[in-house]
Amino acid sequence: MQEPTIHTNATVLHVAPRPAVPPGLPTPPPLVSHPRPPRLAVIETVVAQVFGIDVRDLRRTTRGRAPVALARQVAMYLAHAGCGLNMSDAGKLFARDRTTVAHACCVIEDRRDDPVFDRTMELLEAAVTALVDRCIAATETQR
Repeated sequence: MQEPTIHTNATVLHVAPRPAVPPGLPTPPPLVSHPRPPRLAVIETVVAQVFGIDVRDLRRTTRGRAPVALARQVAMYLAHAGCGLNMSDAGKLFARDRTTVAHACCVIEDRRDDPVFDRTMELLEAAVTALVDRCIAATETQR
């Protein structure tokens, strides 16, 4: 099976495969259960693929492992900065408080001092914006 890639101009971003869940782990906490707006579905899917985690891990009510927490912070940042949602609305999408989104935005902004992380965020913002616009356009043409 070929590893999926995301092509953006001359840059190729390889998407890490999902890690296998070891047998015998305890039952994970319940998922947040509410309808997923298309914008959120795009953000979750793109972030999960880039970070090599399961989308369900982003939806958990608990913090989770550090890579999952970072991926969720990136997703909240993209919802706020990339999609223009206010912090309260971005927090509601992830069943978190607006102060959690504010903290996530601060963490991501601090990490953007690293040129590799900054470039990754630029590519994620471009991908999410393009996919959200395409999703909105498709929804409007169906009406």
